[in-house]
Amino acid sequence: MKITRVKCWQANLQLTKPYTIAVHTIDAAENIFVYIELENGEYGVGSGAPTEFVTGETMSAALEALEGNAEELLLGRHLEDFRDLIHSASELMPETPAARAALDIALHDAFGKVAGKPLVELLGRQHESFPTSITIGIKSLEESIAEAQENIAKGFRVIKLKTGLDVEKDIEIFRKMREAVGNHIKIRVDANQGYDRMALEHFLQGTQDANVEFIEQPFPPGHLEAMKELSPDIRKRCAADEDLHDWRDAAALTTSDHYYGIFNIKLAKCGGIVGGLQIAEIAQSKSIELMWGCMDESTVGITAALHAALASPTTRYLDLDGSFDLAVDLATGGFILKDGHLYANDKPGLGVDLIERPG
Repeated sequence: MKITRVKCWQANLQLTKPYTIAVHTIDAAENIFVYIELENGEYGVGSGAPTEFVTGETMSAALEALEGNAEELLLGRHLEDFRDLIHSASELMPETPAARAALDIALHDAFGKVAGKPLVELLGRQHESFPTSITIGIKSLEESIAEAQENIAKGFRVIKLKTGLDVEKDIEIFRKMREAVGNHIKIRVDANQGYDRMALEHFLQGTQDANVEFIEQPFPPGHLEAMKELSPDIRKRCAADEDLHDWRDAAALTTSDHYYGIFNIKLAKCGGIVGGLQIAEIAQSKSIELMWGCMDESTVGITAALHAALASPTTRYLDLDGSFDLAVDLATGGFILKDGHLYANDKPGLGVDLIERPG
């Protein structure tokens, strides 16, 4: 089946609720989309979220990379060669992983549609569903607890609490939130690189009886010596995010000691589904648990991550709430959210539909 049309474009998807993390405040999701059309009229769609401080690329760089390479790479090529095409994209666009992710996801979506099966079945389903966390940004104690209770009322049972600006306030908010929501709700923490060793150990000491599920990226990326100085028990409860981009990072993080017990895979950082599954394979060989995360992004990217997560044996956690607060999206369908759990629907490919095909 030949690819007969390729379209790439940028869309800024406004959020209904801006939020603050240790790095800055976010009020919109800048996404890039790739659309490929096949000779039978079927199509595939992919998206990525270029973010310079996470993926290392600007939106302009991502769009330029796709506009300069996607048509030449894909037009007239057979969809059955999609893995080779993804490999070629990694060579042509090595510095723009979110752009590659959009292309990779579009090819996977089209391949699943042509095969007539949900993508997760073609990848090799290992799980039916997982609960996803719902993120609460850095805000006041009262606002944090109110938002947690609001999300619990909607059926969510896992809270991800952003921290990293003031460890004393972090301890207070965590403890008060635990009192408010009870012990049946899981609360994980994302420090967003905001701690040093002393602050991390102080936070853990101050919350030791409050059941912290785990802590995501406590230190700035590259501070592996500081990670190595932590006890094995603390490292096991830490998840790599900004320290983990692609399979090379995964290999480096498991060379001798395990710097982290959990890997957070984001398709926008590793170049898409192929890159994510490469990390997952390394994690499985080293008995490292997986969390599949996201940026603020379209249902398209969220669903792609879900399919990869459900096909990975060592997946234990989801953090795929990046489309919940979009005021507008370009696609519908994809995942099913029920009682805080995410499921893939039974439609071919990703099971997503563009609201309007590009002109």
